[in-house]
Amino acid sequence: MPVRIRMKRIGAKNSPVFRIVVADGRSPRDGKFIEEIGTYHPRQKGENVKLDLERTKYWIGQGAQPSETVASFIKKLGKTAVAA
Repeated sequence: MPVRIRMKRIGAKNSPVFRIVVADGRSPRDGKFIEEIGTYHPRQKGENVKLDLERTKYWIGQGAQPSETVASFIKKLGKTAVAA
């Protein structure tokens, strides 16, 4: 199975918080992971995603496949990094 870049839920009931992690595709959503590379706070206004783009590029270069949601975060943050 390929390595995946996906979200792991850590927030309490009705207060979601997610960690963006690199994990084996066979491991469960909240299970074992290889490396934590960011966070996502969906209830927070403004900048609610923090992601280490250097590590993300490294893992994608190694063959990791991001989930659809994480891919949209990478695309959004990549545009802001180029604009800054």
